[in-house]
Amino acid sequence: MPGHAARGRDVSRVIALLRRLAPASLFTRLSFILLAGLAAAQYLSAHLTIEERNDASMGAMIDYVESDVRTAVALIDRLPHAERAAWLPRLARGGYRFSSGTGSDGPPVRAPHSARLLASVTRALTPGYAFTARAVEGGPERFQVHVQLSDGQPLTVDFRPRRGLPLSPRLPYMLAGQLALVALACWLAVRLAIKPLRTLAQAADALGPDLRPVPMPEQGPSEVVRAARAFNAMQRRIAAYVDERLRILAAISHDLQTPITRMRLRVDLMDESPQQQRLIKDLQQLEDLARQGIGYARAMHGLLEPARAIDPNDLLDAITLDYRDSGADVVFDSQPGEPLVTRPGALRRVVTNLVDNCLKYAGQARIVMERSAEREALITIRVLDQGPGIPEAALEAVFEPFYRIESSRNRDTGGTGLGLAIARQLALTLGGALTLHNRPEGGLEARLVLRALEAPPAP
Repeated sequence: MPGHAARGRDVSRVIALLRRLAPASLFTRLSFILLAGLAAAQYLSAHLTIEERNDASMGAMIDYVESDVRTAVALIDRLPHAERAAWLPRLARGGYRFSSGTGSDGPPVRAPHSARLLASVTRALTPGYAFTARAVEGGPERFQVHVQLSDGQPLTVDFRPRRGLPLSPRLPYMLAGQLALVALACWLAVRLAIKPLRTLAQAADALGPDLRPVPMPEQGPSEVVRAARAFNAMQRRIAAYVDERLRILAAISHDLQTPITRMRLRVDLMDESPQQQRLIKDLQQLEDLARQGIGYARAMHGLLEPARAIDPNDLLDAITLDYRDSGADVVFDSQPGEPLVTRPGALRRVVTNLVDNCLKYAGQARIVMERSAEREALITIRVLDQGPGIPEAALEAVFEPFYRIESSRNRDTGGTGLGLAIARQLALTLGGALTLHNRPEGGLEARLVLRALEAPPAP
């Protein structure tokens, strides 16, 4: 049992290693599989062709050897002894030679091609001559046939059978050229097969935060056209569902403002009392909730503001001065630099929401802007406070609509649970990312990373 467990672990390690070594992209995987399969098929085809060629040439040589050896041995047997030495080189062939003497001793002939050749020699020398055959050193197929001539003199036929006909020196280059053509065909085929997937991925990535459908071209093979139609239909359904829900949210939030206003007027006509103040506070919360609901619906699916080049340093400085004029404790650490192509209205709204959160929960805010040392088109805006912070487990959940953390943020502060949700949606329309981080020295940091957008073409 321990041995089986160890082998199982070894197999698991091998499988895990193969998975790590496997290419990540489908294009590379398909190209590798097709190229490896075609290369193996080409190798097997060439190998079988050469084997068949060698077998055919070996059969022709065997038929030739049978008649040639019979004629050569008969000629040598009839020559005078003094003339045999001069004739032996003339009778030599590419695969065997004749020599006088007993030759070398060795084991019986067992090599497959030598055995076939020996059978042909046996037919040529039988029944006229006595002979023996022995394998000798010099190669796996080399052997000698020791023949006793009619006058008792020994004759040795030294066979060095060739495996087949010599190959052309151009054959490797031809095979390499064929493999290169096959590789090019595989590359083109895989690229055509993968192109619809890339188009689908680009269409999915182009689906922005406003969820407006980005149609995928419905062209190509029938399977691709069917997938494109399904994808486009899915986009339209999603956009319709989101539109319906956001219209409901906007309508409810808008319609709530009218009864809230009437109630506010009636409360203002009441005699001053603690009950009146509580009602006014509740109505303010309802009014904020309705206003934030409309803002969230617009941020989720409203028309995008056109991008233009601005100086983010001037924009943040203006926001800070507005807060300071109203008596809020807001400071700004600037870093001058190149202009940035962005949507200034959405950027102002994001920063304002973040600063409002800081003022609600900490009473002060600090805005810090940093530019990337490598790319001027990348800036980071950090909004810092010294408040109670947020539990680590809830740093992402607070971006969900209407999510509140009662343990750290009291409802008496007036929060609606939509400010951060609106800020993140607007950050997405800016091509940026908004995250929250607890500061080691205490407080919360809202970090907005922005990249330059494409400026609209000049009219």
